Amino acid sequence: MRKKNLKFIDLFCGCGGFSHGLELAGHECLLGVDSNADAIESFKNNHPHSQSICADIHKLTKSKLQSLIDIKDVDMVIGGPPCQGFSTVGKGEAGDVRNSLFKQFVRIVKLTQPKIILFENVTGILAKKNQQVLLNIFQSFEKLGYQMDAKVLSADEFGVPSRRKRTIIMGVLGGSPTFPMALKSRKRNTVAHALKSLKATDKKIYNHDIDKAQIKNPLDRKRLSYIPPGAGIRYESDEVKFLPKKLRFDVDWSQINEKRFRQTRLQRLPLADPAPTILTSRTMYYHPTETRFLTPREAASCQSFPNDFIFAGSVTAQFRQIGNAVPPLLALALGESLRTIKLSSKMNKVKSNIVREELIKSAFHYKRAV
Repeated sequence: MRKKNLKFIDLFCGCGGFSHGLELAGHECLLGVDSNADAIESFKNNHPHSQSICADIHKLTKSKLQSLIDIKDVDMVIGGPPCQGFSTVGKGEAGDVRNSLFKQFVRIVKLTQPKIILFENVTGILAKKNQQVLLNIFQSFEKLGYQMDAKVLSADEFGVPSRRKRTIIMGVLGGSPTFPMALKSRKRNTVAHALKSLKATDKKIYNHDIDKAQIKNPLDRKRLSYIPPGAGIRYESDEVKFLPKKLRFDVDWSQINEKRFRQTRLQRLPLADPAPTILTSRTMYYHPTETRFLTPREAASCQSFPNDFIFAGSVTAQFRQIGNAVPPLLALALGESLRTIKLSSKMNKVKSNIVREELIKSAFHYKRAV
């Protein structure tokens, strides 16, 4: 079993949820890189022992990288590189900015030659239309000697009080990728648990401006007062069940596409279950019992960020950082599983091991969604 802590750099780091979770597992973040100024400010606030740089990754040259860290110390490269443009299929793919950004991730891996690469992406990367994308991703690293594998992990299965499925892609040099096992269901956290205490260790509550979480539309405020925790309005049956006639929406349900709203309106978070996927919009969900939106602190708690993790920028910028982040407790589970990887100095011959049927099934549950 591996006991050595891994030193890593975090590309497309955002506010640093991924790296924070890995640090909770005992690993060491050497550097965070992102082009968003607010995100890097948050990263600096919460990673005081790491280097950080706000820069276009295209401009992160070998000499610039060496001026920040000793690249020989890098055991692992992590991040969330955009991947969907990385395909040879279709017109215009070569110029896709996402293609370019992913190639930069590969470039940094070539420069640092880490033992492990670890990155995450949306479950859609496993869709049939992206099969060539995924194949190209794997082959890019297999050419460098990495054994590659992928797995869909759901954050709520690792103690995060929100349901967030992500595809985790891992490459290991001289070893085999290993993923964490889900917690037993009774250990899963709920929204009630997440919102129980929001105070930091200094007894203050950060990123929690209640005034900015108020609903401006008085009609929506009245409607929301009738909605119980975990409910919202998407179908006519919801409207009839929860709203008095005078507060119902002025719509002809028979004329609406699929006879439903495209997005659930007035969706309160549940109390006794994990939250739905926390997104980047602050107006997507409502507090489970109070007549208002969530504050950034509440959304961050549902993403498993600790109360001492402080976010920089406007409320909009804070929500963007929180919604884009890898939940720290999911990253913690990944960090602990990395210790079980047995590395060998002998290079293994590698071949593609992707697009397995069970992997795709774990990403998509169409019947359940309907």
